[in-house]
Parts: sequence; structure tokens; C-alpha cells
Amino acid sequence: MNDQPTAQHPRFEVRARHTESTVTVYQAYRPGIGRAAARHGRFPSSWSRERMTWIKPSFLWMMYRCGWGTKKNQETVLAVEISREGFVWALRHACLSHHVPVLHGDRADWKRRLRQAPARVQWDPERDLRLDPLPYRSLQLGLAGEAAARYADEWIVGIEDVTPLATEIHARVRAGELDRAAALLPDERPYPLDEDVLAHLRA
Repeated sequence: MNDQPTAQHPRFEVRARHTESTVTVYQAYRPGIGRAAARHGRFPSSWSRERMTWIKPSFLWMMYRCGWGTKKNQETVLAVEISREGFVWALRHACLSHHVPVLHGDRADWKRRLRQAPARVQWDPERDLRLDPLPYRSLQLGLAGEAAARYADEWIVGIEDVTPLATEIHARVRAGELDRAAALLPDERPYPLDEDVLAHLRA
């Protein structure tokens, strides 16, 4: 894997597994929620609509966050396929999770926008197979309120339990078989977005 910044890896770029109509994001839940969601293709009633839910287009960043599915209450890793329209709606209605004066003006104005926004974005270092940070960033998209409801009720096309995949890749990494591990990774490519969709979200 390339761990140096290149023209193919701008610092702020959305990379994801995607089709002409969908984009795949990742989440990890306790088995009671995760397995039910994968079984029925929607989140069960125990899934809280009142809390912010974070979706990640990067499989390896999700592995970093959930420890390859070993952390408590994150044992079930889900690949959630959502509509492109929903994903773009969330980005257009999102606010950066930290204050950037050139984008937001004064801090009070940013705080007001952050409170009102149904989605928020933060850019965290992308991860390699050893889960070490890379020089470019990975999008994390938080959904709350209207965005969380739209996500659960309108955007989801399918939900797959990819915990076995995470376990297999992790085993290859631990065995030092990085090439074999890399061959199993989801195909994440630059996701085409109009410039205005991300203009207010690049730090």
C-alpha cells in the first residue's frame, strides 16, 4: 500500500466503494443490533434515532475504530449500501466538526451552524493495513436528527455483515501476509463529487 501523498491521494478526498447509484459506508455495532440489521436490511427498533451515528466510507478506518471487530459493542461490522442521493444530501447539509475561520467566520457563527446542521464532517488520517496513520485524510460523516432518520428510512439499499471479512484480513495481517490481506480489501476508489459539495467541508 502507498503510504506517501501523491496526486492520486489528495489530502481531502472521498474514497469509497461505489456503483452508479450507491456508495458503501461502514459501521460497527454490538451483535444484537448489527446482526439484526444485516438479517432484515434495516436497523432494529433498538437502534437509537436520537443519537448521532457515524458512517465511514473507509473500510480500514472502520477497522482502526473497531479494532477489527474486537472492541466491546463493536463486534459486528456492517457494510451499509446507501443511495448516492442520500450521501450527497448529507454532505451538502453538513458542517465541519471543528472551527476553520476562513470557512466559518467567527467561532460563534460556526457553533450556531454546527448546532443546526443535521450532519457533521471530520477528516481523520486514513489508515494502512497495520492501522498506522497515512498522510491523507478519510471522511467521517456524522448523522443526527433529520439526517439519521433519512439514513435509516430512505437511503439504505442493503446491509451486509462483513465481520468474517474483517476477521480474515486481520488474520492475514497478523501473519505478515500483507499482499494477501490487501487483495481482500474492498475496492475503494475516488468518489466523484461536484466541487461545491465539499467546498464548505475542506479544512
